[in-house]
Amino acid sequence: MAEVADLVVAGGTVVNSGGREMAHVVIEGGMIRAMVDAGSPIPAARQVVHAGGRLVIPGGVDGHCHVAQVTGRYRTLDDYAVSSMAALWGGTTTIIDFGIPRDDSESPLQAAHNKRELARVARCDVALHGSVITWDDTVPKQLDELVAMGICSVKVYTTNRATTMADDDTILQVMHAMARIGGLVYIHAEHDPIIIDCARLHAQAGHTSIHDLHRTRPPVSEETSVREMLGMAEYTGAAVYFVHQTTPGAVDLVQRARDRGIQAYSETCPHYLAVDDSVYATADAALYACCPPLRDATMVTQLRDRLISGRVHTISSDHSCYDTAQKRERMDKIQRMPHGLPGVETRMPVTYTVMVRELGLPVERFVDVFATTPARINHLPRKGVIATGYDADLVIVDPDATRRVDGGALHMGTNYSPFEGRELAGWPETVVSGGRVVLSEGTFDDPGPIGRFLHRTPTGDQTPSTRQATARV
Repeated sequence: MAEVADLVVAGGTVVNSGGREMAHVVIEGGMIRAMVDAGSPIPAARQVVHAGGRLVIPGGVDGHCHVAQVTGRYRTLDDYAVSSMAALWGGTTTIIDFGIPRDDSESPLQAAHNKRELARVARCDVALHGSVITWDDTVPKQLDELVAMGICSVKVYTTNRATTMADDDTILQVMHAMARIGGLVYIHAEHDPIIIDCARLHAQAGHTSIHDLHRTRPPVSEETSVREMLGMAEYTGAAVYFVHQTTPGAVDLVQRARDRGIQAYSETCPHYLAVDDSVYATADAALYACCPPLRDATMVTQLRDRLISGRVHTISSDHSCYDTAQKRERMDKIQRMPHGLPGVETRMPVTYTVMVRELGLPVERFVDVFATTPARINHLPRKGVIATGYDADLVIVDPDATRRVDGGALHMGTNYSPFEGRELAGWPETVVSGGRVVLSEGTFDDPGPIGRFLHRTPTGDQTPSTRQATARV
């Protein structure tokens, strides 16, 4: 270790998922080089950030973001510069996006290459998931090439026919291939025939607007799809990760599968823990268009219970940056409007407020779902922990400070937030990304396009001693 470090985060309460300690965090070359007891003198450094009376947690890992996403006739309004800066404003130092083919003319491999090229302007570290919509004889080789690129997870959709949906035959072959590779299958699980039929029945009664969204995509459609996908996973031996789960029944299905030895994980999102379907009766209903939809207040409470019990493994934003004009353009036809909510910047305060302030869970549990477990599941061996040998991604939080959400003052490239007006705790006070202080006391220091593309491997030792290959995005 050099005599003078680059940076020391001094005297804070360092909280990891496994416990906490009072420590000085010594940073050199973008890495954590030492943890020094806070009772000792502050090590010499070119820059010292004093964190006394504050929590110091690992930088967030958001495993589910959609950046510059094209779906049908809609494109999200952000790019990697915007979304990565918003992530840093919100205490997230690593985002994982998706290379989803725009249409039949774009292959999974082309979609991933295109996203990686777009990501060159990222301010924080970036990884990618692949995506397969249609299986053909070229896909196995493409999946091998994705792994060679450092992409070891693939997303499939069980709904959204004519855009992103993969049929059961395709999903089964993807699972076989990913089991062979040792990768992970991300699954958007909603049963498409049930949704199509339910929407048809409501349309016959004249119920086709945004106010009917939650009725046309019922909980049974999610749970039926989860059950089917778990059966395929058990048959193929694939590891599966269910995105944005909204019902206690879906989470329980995953837990029962885990009890049988299936490698399966449950993710939910802040909006499913903090907002219920009563918003669909309001004039702002379009601003909450997402799939799956928000659930009723009883299910929100039951989903929170699953979070308390540890059955929810990660909380991701499912960030999709549409603005109010896009959202309101087709309020009359829920099938034709853009679905998804902006949230990469508010994931940390909403999750912290729900878990720590409202449910009384320890900060260690928040750290686990916000950073540590997303890093572990997604094979990011130097992320999600504050310890020697890990990347110097840290967030300093004043546990007593609160702030009201003002969507117009956020940085996500949209003009609203689904949490507008909420008083939230857990906002970042200081953010260190790759050893650089990028946010301090409300001032953002744009580091420029320095984000790295994180090359992930599907199997092998995932301790920090393992070399995690990185390259400029």
